[in-house]
Amino acid sequence: MSTTPAPRLSPGDPAPDFTLLDDAGAEVSLSSLRGRKVVVYFYPAAMTPGCTKQACDFTATQDAFREEGYEVLGISPDKPEKLARFRDKEALGIRLLSDPDKAVMSAWGAFGEKKMYGKVVQGVIRSTFVVDEQGVVEVAQYNVKATGHVAKLRRDLSL
Repeated sequence: MSTTPAPRLSPGDPAPDFTLLDDAGAEVSLSSLRGRKVVVYFYPAAMTPGCTKQACDFTATQDAFREEGYEVLGISPDKPEKLARFRDKEALGIRLLSDPDKAVMSAWGAFGEKKMYGKVVQGVIRSTFVVDEQGVVEVAQYNVKATGHVAKLRRDLSL
């Protein structure tokens, strides 16, 4: 296990581009969304309580995000097939992307050492980013809580 902390993004940094498969098996590239604002959030695992709460909160408020020009992308290490089951089971309306090798998570500083139940482990760091129309990070939040996070993000963005 590496002791080198994952590099973290800050506002003003260029958002690392990626191309990942979504829950339907289609490729989604961040660069293809230039001209739109994008919320990119990383979560540990589909169909777990915290991740379900967060995905359902984003789905319940997706109209408010869309009205202001935001696309919401949720990224986890789950395979597209599991993401499709998650989407169907919870009636999710946001796009879910698969990063099974965690390369995108690592590039965004959303994979690395974290504390879980008092122990240091390697894993997905629940994180949320807002990327502007030019592909620049506007907001970078690490170690966010699943419950209440979407409401706080909406307040921060005045949505």
